Amino acid sequence: MSIHKNEAIVLNKRDFRETSIIANFYTRDFGKVSGILKGIREDSAKFSSTLEPFSYNDIIFYKKRNSSLHLVTGCEIKDNFNLMRQNMIKIGCGSVMMELLDVVMPPEDKNEDVFNLALACLKELETYNNPDKIMTIFKIKMLVFSGFKPHFDSCVCCGVRISGPSKFSLNLGGLLCSECRSRDPAARLIFRGTVATILHIEKNDLKTNLNLGMNPQIKKELNTLLNAFLDFHLEKELKSQKVLNKLNNFSYKELSGMTERKF
Repeated sequence: MSIHKNEAIVLNKRDFRETSIIANFYTRDFGKVSGILKGIREDSAKFSSTLEPFSYNDIIFYKKRNSSLHLVTGCEIKDNFNLMRQNMIKIGCGSVMMELLDVVMPPEDKNEDVFNLALACLKELETYNNPDKIMTIFKIKMLVFSGFKPHFDSCVCCGVRISGPSKFSLNLGGLLCSECRSRDPAARLIFRGTVATILHIEKNDLKTNLNLGMNPQIKKELNTLLNAFLDFHLEKELKSQKVLNKLNNFSYKELSGMTERKF
């Protein structure tokens, strides 16, 4: 076994036997990593972190050669994002981010762009007053960095540049020009403003994208399109997205002062 110390974001955790925990992390240098923390429930003083989902930690782990479950011997909290945890909508956004990382990213495949994106979005969620916008940016950028992104800069079938009205095909994973629309009768019309917004987000960093204006119509279509694309290609709806959708049915004002003890 080799020993490593690395920055890690907690994706999820579960109890294992009577005293231990198995946690999934997204790390800077190793991608998604699973580890067992032996005895943490019996003696929590052994670790400075309680491994709350989407907390940011330094972990020490022994990497096993013949197993995907490694031994974590140290876990020190760097940021628990306590301000974010005071808002139900932001907790929901953080949970969606963690579930997306867990289901989209392959095990033990380093992707520092994805790690930096996730960490930056969590930090912005602490103080930024529009969590839905951060969530939209995260989904688009994560799809780009993971190589999973839909095709929006030209027709997915013939490659021609599209300047006028177009349709988006979930099945083919991109835009269809007027000549290729028959390739997918289920393709849906998409606003040019929505396409322009996606391309802008793909090409720019988080700070720049946070200053991008989105009118309600484009914002609604973006959310519908991204969620439909993910559901279609993952072949399931994310559990955390279902919860967030329900939370968004309530007013942000009603939820902003509420604290979720366990999510």
